Amino acid sequence: MAFKTDIEIAREAKKLPIMQIGAKLGIPAEHLLPYGHDKAKVGQEFIKSLEGRPNGKLILVTAINPTPAGEGKTTTTVGLGDGLNRIGKKAVVCIREASLGPNFGMKGGAAGGGYAQVVPMEEMNLHFTGDFHAITSAHNLLSAMIDNHIYWGNDLGIDERRVVWRRVMDMNDRALRDIVVSLGGVSNGFPRQTGFDITVASEVMAILCLSNDLADLQKRLGDIVVAYTRDKKPIYCRDIKADGAMTVLLKDAMQPNLVQTLENNPAFVHGGPFANIAHGCNSVIATKTALKLGDYVVTEAGFGADLGAEKFFDIKCRKAGLKPAAAVIVATVRAMKMNGGVAKADLGAENVAAVQKGCPNLGRHIGNVKSFGVPVVVAINHFFSDTDAEVQAVKDYVAGQGAEAILCKHWAHGGAGIEDLAHKVVALAESGAANFAPLYPDDMPLFQKIETVAKRIYHADEVLADKSIRDQLKVWEAAGYGHLPVCMAKTQYSFTTDPNVRGAPTGHSVPVREVRLSAGAGFIVVICGEIMTMPGLPRLPSAEVIRLNADGDVEGLF
Repeated sequence: MAFKTDIEIAREAKKLPIMQIGAKLGIPAEHLLPYGHDKAKVGQEFIKSLEGRPNGKLILVTAINPTPAGEGKTTTTVGLGDGLNRIGKKAVVCIREASLGPNFGMKGGAAGGGYAQVVPMEEMNLHFTGDFHAITSAHNLLSAMIDNHIYWGNDLGIDERRVVWRRVMDMNDRALRDIVVSLGGVSNGFPRQTGFDITVASEVMAILCLSNDLADLQKRLGDIVVAYTRDKKPIYCRDIKADGAMTVLLKDAMQPNLVQTLENNPAFVHGGPFANIAHGCNSVIATKTALKLGDYVVTEAGFGADLGAEKFFDIKCRKAGLKPAAAVIVATVRAMKMNGGVAKADLGAENVAAVQKGCPNLGRHIGNVKSFGVPVVVAINHFFSDTDAEVQAVKDYVAGQGAEAILCKHWAHGGAGIEDLAHKVVALAESGAANFAPLYPDDMPLFQKIETVAKRIYHADEVLADKSIRDQLKVWEAAGYGHLPVCMAKTQYSFTTDPNVRGAPTGHSVPVREVRLSAGAGFIVVICGEIMTMPGLPRLPSAEVIRLNADGDVEGLF
């Protein structure tokens, strides 16, 4: 059976002018800054005018640990938004922007798939409205100003060995992970070791996604710790006097982007931190704006629930005062079979036993999300190779976990294929069953917070950390940062730090390699195992097949 590609489907979309999409939400045309005909930014003045309105219901879409078989979390997020609108609810989708690194690497885009997509697909997956370029520029302006301050006399007494602010770019480039800058003599400055992270791992990205407005943004930028003196006194971004200019560069990027689904329903696409190396959620300002404009807001958190959902609950909801009404965990029969030991090449054959063997990965995510006091439903994202017996095996397993699994066919049929899930989500959200609470209190010691996530979410036996790391955490506690949540940087493919361990393992350890203070964003980054904050391209990067065809259209994006 021949299927159209995502980009072919997106190109056939019957898009409405973006002003009409804004009108659906009651946004006057004068408060929309258009970027072409099909995307626009929402003005800060309009957003401020919404403060007195009640909030709609917040629905989180998360997933099992990702596998090469594919899960379709963003596809389900978009489909559920369309499905809720189909059953008469005023629903808004809130997702993250795509990073160029994965687009040209191996993960692909971030606009959904099949007939559950956000459009314009090509622009969203490429430069979009320039937000990531603005974040990159603001971040690297600070980098340049730090080195410039040192060059012109170093009045702040920065210890060049203790500059902790690295540079960023929105591309996977392993060659830039560890570099030496300022080589070439006196006129080029003082040589020192540094490196690049990918833009989505930038603290500036996290700050933009957690700030409520431009004033909050500038304060948080000023709070960034960029270096230390020889006696280990912190040097802040505001000491370098970069926070004002950075805010100017981020002025437009701070405003949420409004686009539409294939079914012409509104979608906010704003911010894009990765969930394996950052907090993995779209911006607070987009989510809060959507909650004032819709009865239901469907948002996603990156990768599996052990990363994205945990950070959504423990960082985003904690910081922004959000209370989710329900959560959807996306799973596929194919992924269950992979967790049950089936090779990707053999996924087409029916194997109920492998489905049953792989289901404990899903079961652990169900239990973890429930532990936050949020009611859960499972969405089985349908593939044409799924058999009735395999689907029933997942449904039976989930029922045994005290939840319901619903087969969803939004990839093939759009909102019409996910109405059953939409009705269930409404029932859960309206039931009042949610009693949300973060996993740990603010006043818990930092290392204990790390242990709490590792033991309760990853089901590890212990956290392994050198004395230097434990001592660093104590120094930050003494400096007044002990109340911050922890942002775990870990492989997305497993509950462990080994990407090859599938299922629901126990008896493992979580080694902590490094900790980083993100004082402006308001969390401590905990780097576990071999995870990299600057990814590399795979052996066969997607970039090799992305090109313009004879008609000038983009091909190869997915």
